[in-house]
Amino acid sequence: MSAMWVATLVSSLICYILKYLGYAIPESFLANPRVQRINTLIPIVLLSALVGVQAITNKSEIVFDQRIAGVAVAAIALKFKAPFPVVIFSAAITSAAIYNWL
Repeated sequence: MSAMWVATLVSSLICYILKYLGYAIPESFLANPRVQRINTLIPIVLLSALVGVQAITNKSEIVFDQRIAGVAVAAIALKFKAPFPVVIFSAAITSAAIYNWL
């Protein structure tokens, strides 16, 4: 059995245990306002971290390239409450334009 299979099986077991524990947590704990506040923020933090990592890293190096400009344009569009397709389109156009000009 290769190391990849061992890692796959171990991670599958960990995921199963976590899923089972999620059902075993009492509802009184989940109804706590602090827990609910934290649960609403977790997806935002994870998505922000993903965008940050994807925007400034290339393999294992930190790089500043056209992706930073795209993220900045997307942030400005979000600040002005632009619709989501406009945010994505403006970021993509900005990144592509800078990539082709450099």
